[in-house]
Amino acid sequence: MIAALPMYDRPETAAAHDRLWARIRDALAAEGVAAPDTLHRGGDPWRIWEHPDLLLGQSCGLPYRARLHRRVTLLGAFDYGLDDTPPGHYRSVLLAGRDAPERLEAFAGGVLAYNDALSQSGWVAPQPAARAHGFRFTRYLATGAHAASVAAVAAGRADIAAIDAVSWRTIRAHDVAAADLGAVGRTAATPGLPLFTARPDLAPALRRALQAAAETLDTDSRATLGIRGFVAFSPRTYLALPIPPGPGELPGTGGDLPLRHP
Repeated sequence: MIAALPMYDRPETAAAHDRLWARIRDALAAEGVAAPDTLHRGGDPWRIWEHPDLLLGQSCGLPYRARLHRRVTLLGAFDYGLDDTPPGHYRSVLLAGRDAPERLEAFAGGVLAYNDALSQSGWVAPQPAARAHGFRFTRYLATGAHAASVAAVAAGRADIAAIDAVSWRTIRAHDVAAADLGAVGRTAATPGLPLFTARPDLAPALRRALQAAAETLDTDSRATLGIRGFVAFSPRTYLALPIPPGPGELPGTGGDLPLRHP
């Protein structure tokens, strides 16, 4: 079987994720469920998410509601303890250069850096935020990762980016480019990164193991990951959210700008 928690995994958080998995694995073992010794890392995420032997996976909310919900059993989401955000939910921070205007409407016509067209936090979330201020983004730059979006704004290759607040917390702690950015707004809260399995028969045991791991995680790992608990969600919590058009499909947009490296 395979277990993967890739969404917030980076070198600075890898050891904490390993300790989190050890807690989950041990809780499963106490219920007689065999689990992999280690987390799977690397490779095509879709091959992992749709693998028939997936014991535990984690994705962004948009891939889950666009495709994965037909193939996996939803378990819930970790609660990352974000301020003014319901447990198990998250939101994006809208970031621009330190000298940029602090009014979101000032970015009408600006370039939005986004990590991926299937990203709830980087692509979907900023669209209604812009509409609420009377405009829509029509120019954008695909970067491949939240950290790369931060770097693009810091380097002046984009004007604004929407960064998952949990990712932003980690980027701010470890990436020098974060010092050049400031928040100009926040998006609405949505259910957090879904945890799921290809083994519906093991779903109850997995939910108990995730809850136990979140409650007993060591202090250092809790501080690194920000995990405060686990929240069980039903699929309709995610499926009730719309699936928006992707880049280039929005009326009046010019598509991605060429990716210009500094």
